[in-house]
Amino acid sequence: MGETGFFATLLAKIATALPEHGLYALLVCTFIAGLARGFSGFGAALILIPVGGSIVGPKIISPVLLVIDTIAAAGMLPAAWRGANRREVFTMASGALIGVPLGTAALALADPLILRWAITVVSALMLILLVSGWRYHGQPRAPLTAGVGGIAGVFSGAAQLGGPPVVAYWLSGASDMLVIRSNLMLYFVISSALTAVTYLIGGLFVEQVFALTLVVLPLYAGGLYAGSRLFGLAKPSTFRIICYVLIGASAILGMPALDGLLR
Repeated sequence: MGETGFFATLLAKIATALPEHGLYALLVCTFIAGLARGFSGFGAALILIPVGGSIVGPKIISPVLLVIDTIAAAGMLPAAWRGANRREVFTMASGALIGVPLGTAALALADPLILRWAITVVSALMLILLVSGWRYHGQPRAPLTAGVGGIAGVFSGAAQLGGPPVVAYWLSGASDMLVIRSNLMLYFVISSALTAVTYLIGGLFVEQVFALTLVVLPLYAGGLYAGSRLFGLAKPSTFRIICYVLIGASAILGMPALDGLLR
């Protein structure tokens, strides 16, 4: 009887956490975000946060993505640890120590509507940066690496959007794609741990976050697994173009002015 009551309470909380409108769009977007993350090592937030923010709000979807990505990506950590340039990764993470708390403060205190527009604008700018092909061609130095980590940390704390600055910086080096992908995987594990601490302090881990996590986690994990299997099979250039299209569509659909399409 006790177990029955527990599961009944759990199901009731899950039902309360689900959005009245836009659930299917959120589920599809979650799977696609996992697919992109598993293949390239980044891109999940750029795909999921704008759309998810329009459906359940940025203060819910950002912690949800943090939880599901941390759980689903845990199995990829050993390979990332072996393949990464750990000195560069930890230098980058040192900057995130300062940036992440600042971003989390913005997420906790900013007006949700203003934050959603800011996320849309940042997503679009990050997409332009990636599509432009711009890369930093200077010599990577520790202060600059830490500075990029600080900027990425602000974006990660505010909306889990720390990928593009790090990607643009590391792609400028001589490392091959496997090392870059491993660097990204390891960096985001560290960044996620920092973000989790600040989210906890900021009171962002509410019941709705964990209830919604139970619903979307299987789809995200499935996408992550499928994406990791595709790595090395599909042409990186082809998949990168697909990711750019999906990120652009997500940024547009996540605009508050277009809420009627998803709600």
